[in-house]
Amino acid sequence: MINSNSQNVFSRREMLQSVGGGFGMMSLAGMLAAAEASEATKKNPQQTPHFAPKAKRVIFLFMSGGPSQVDTFDPKPALKKYAGQRPKSADIRTASKTMGLLPSPVKFINAGKSGIPVSEHFQHLSKHVDDMAIIRSMHTDFPNHAPALCMMNLGTLTPTRPSIGSWLTYGLGTENQNLPGFLALCPGKPVVGPKLWGSAFLPGKHQATHINNKDLTPEQMIPYLKNEVLSSSEQKKQLDLVQAINKQHLSSRAGDNELETRIKSMELAYRMQFAATDAFDISLEPEKLQEAYGKSEFSKACLLSRRLSERGVRFVQVYYGNRQPWDTHSNHDKSNERLCKDIDQPIAQLLTDLKQRGLLDETLVVWGGEFGRTPTAQGGINGRDHNPFGFCMWMAGGGIKGGTIHGASDEFGFRAMQDKVHVHDLHATILHLMGINHERLTYHYSGRDFRLTDVAGEVVHNIIS
Repeated sequence: MINSNSQNVFSRREMLQSVGGGFGMMSLAGMLAAAEASEATKKNPQQTPHFAPKAKRVIFLFMSGGPSQVDTFDPKPALKKYAGQRPKSADIRTASKTMGLLPSPVKFINAGKSGIPVSEHFQHLSKHVDDMAIIRSMHTDFPNHAPALCMMNLGTLTPTRPSIGSWLTYGLGTENQNLPGFLALCPGKPVVGPKLWGSAFLPGKHQATHINNKDLTPEQMIPYLKNEVLSSSEQKKQLDLVQAINKQHLSSRAGDNELETRIKSMELAYRMQFAATDAFDISLEPEKLQEAYGKSEFSKACLLSRRLSERGVRFVQVYYGNRQPWDTHSNHDKSNERLCKDIDQPIAQLLTDLKQRGLLDETLVVWGGEFGRTPTAQGGINGRDHNPFGFCMWMAGGGIKGGTIHGASDEFGFRAMQDKVHVHDLHATILHLMGINHERLTYHYSGRDFRLTDVAGEVVHNIIS
């Protein structure tokens, strides 16, 4: 799993696929699947876990903009006691000057057997707190959205590295050859855009397939999914011809990653004609279950993430809304309440659904944004600014010790103080739960070995069961 020398070595199936001109191998793909699986272990060691994994797949629920820790999972009574004052700890680097302490109007309820305090706006989600490990000591490196988004998704401050989903599919491959191994569900684009789910210098087949989930009709999410002109037999004849042409084309271009990526994407598109119409159609779910998730845009994305995960998609990332809805610089209290209530039911139902289907134990669910928000007011308005120095995230499911609180921030919620967890540590922990040693998952590029966690990262063993 350490180097990429095998990237230019085609397996028998890859060589045959690469002459398919974008339509796939049809029946031959099935006959060679077993042979490729055996050969992949020998020729592509990066497709083998380093040790027994706790989880097989990940669903990352990403709250673009940065949710407030003091209004969700980290209550700070001192904010009310010292409201309006500006303690020395308020001198932190933010997007704009911090003002006086702003109390949270949110009441917290002690939830579950563990009694972990959770916002009153999470009436449904609070019932799952015993499955969750809440990290109250997250921190990152920069207070602006673009670099913080890159750090959380790419492990660096600039959009030049592979995303975490790309690293995972590079390291482990995919369980379902008929669906993408990495899917990003986003109804629009976050600030940095598609590079947040890109593969950078990794082979292009490891980048995410972006699905705009504003309209979850399969035909709208994946245009041209069906061939309305040719029958299966006619497509086969066309395939045979294009295979022969591509064989000649590739004979003088062995190792052309861009060409290989284009061919593989077209092959996948062909195979998806048979798999995606079912996987992406949430209308096939019982009406009662659809109602349990809710009817919002995010609700439907959560239901779709379960359908994709149970079909073997390795990494599903669900972005909440277009751009950065959790960026509450003004009208914070009302916006926070609305946002929390909007995610409460669908995330709770996702955890319920996974557990009832026996999938939660092997599916790691991650929740959080690129940073948190300040305990102080922004300007003279009801708003909270960006806070990269201390915020909350939580994980549940595969390998997580539920009913756990890890770390702590200061009395107001400005900075992580105890058992601090950097984004590199979070990434190292996610990879560990998937059976990967983060220090060994590397890719040689431009004269050096790169990895998701750069030269840092410690696994947070305290939250692992």
